[in-house]
Amino acid sequence: MRKNNLVVIALGAFALTTLTQCFTNKKDEGKRLYEQHCQSCHMEDGSGLKGLIPPLAQADYLQTHRDELPCIIRHGMEGSIVVNGVEYNKEMPGVESMRDDQMTNLLNYIQTNLGNNNQRYTMPEVEELLQACPKR
Repeated sequence: MRKNNLVVIALGAFALTTLTQCFTNKKDEGKRLYEQHCQSCHMEDGSGLKGLIPPLAQADYLQTHRDELPCIIRHGMEGSIVVNGVEYNKEMPGVESMRDDQMTNLLNYIQTNLGNNNQRYTMPEVEELLQACPKR
């Protein structure tokens, strides 16, 4: 009986360690996605490039165009936008290959970091917003 208890404890510890690593890796996914897809233009601190690439740090656009952000990231955008009172007109490429769960993590990273304290997205919300994207 004692041997069985040790096996159960060992298996439980292994499972807990494995699950903890999975969740830890997922927790930082938004930051990793930002570094991979956004940071080269919007900068590490989200400040953008003055007059060329809009900031994401403390950007009013994140709140006033919240419902559009998933589509913008997925499909990109072109044309003039105004962020914090400054006009920008630089094409942004989309990331068509990003899964909905990754999109949610990226959006939540941007919304709650870089000096932002905005409402987080849920995965069902992102899925719904992506389904409503204008056809390109």
